[in-house]
Amino acid sequence: MSADILIQTEAVTRRFGGFTALKNVSVGFERGKLTSIIGPNGAGKSTYFNVLSGAFPPSEGRVVFDGQDLAGKKQHDFAHIGIAKSFQITNIFPNFSVLENVRIALQAKVARLNFWKNRDSLKLSDEAYVLLDKVGLGALANRPSRELAHGQQRALEIAIALAADPKLLLMDEPTAGMSPEETRSMMDLILALAGERTVILVEHKMKMVMGISDRIVVLHHGELLAVGKLDDIRANDEVKRVYLGQH
Repeated sequence: MSADILIQTEAVTRRFGGFTALKNVSVGFERGKLTSIIGPNGAGKSTYFNVLSGAFPPSEGRVVFDGQDLAGKKQHDFAHIGIAKSFQITNIFPNFSVLENVRIALQAKVARLNFWKNRDSLKLSDEAYVLLDKVGLGALANRPSRELAHGQQRALEIAIALAADPKLLLMDEPTAGMSPEETRSMMDLILALAGERTVILVEHKMKMVMGISDRIVVLHHGELLAVGKLDDIRANDEVKRVYLGQH
């Protein structure tokens, strides 16, 4: 495995009963790059995301992260080794404040500390404010999370994911359900995050994908159709035929 590759799938197949959702998918994702996974409905994008994030183990093949075979790892192990994720459906504590949501995530990371000591509690709050500022929510730290707009809740979920200080951030349709203005804000945030760590996202908004991606992976019927830089994907006749030409 090349030192430039942070995570890769090797001949990964995933079956659900008699249905093959992924078939023999081999892709290496480069460190420090923003890679988008695209494809028509039913292409296997969500299944592939779930394999990368540890939710689904491969039926065949393997996933290697930073030189480590992930076979047999539990899903919570993925966070410990540096993989964090945000889902298409927002997952926050709605009755807690914005700040408390992030502090809980930070507390999980440093559970060995005595959280009730003032200095530890204050340190976690300071770290939480830093993360909230990073995602544009610093001014809303004390607001109940349920009162946030949809785009702000997605940003909060990203701050929660960042609390683990991951090497790899996986994002499942981060702009789903967002207004054009929220989508633009999220694009800016994703680009900023990609300047600090490796980002892989599943996304169906092609304008966004073309605007922010370093590399693109195209799936079709559960198989790898193409992988490459933006210009390579745009010029790929097969991709245009099965996907881009539909829009």
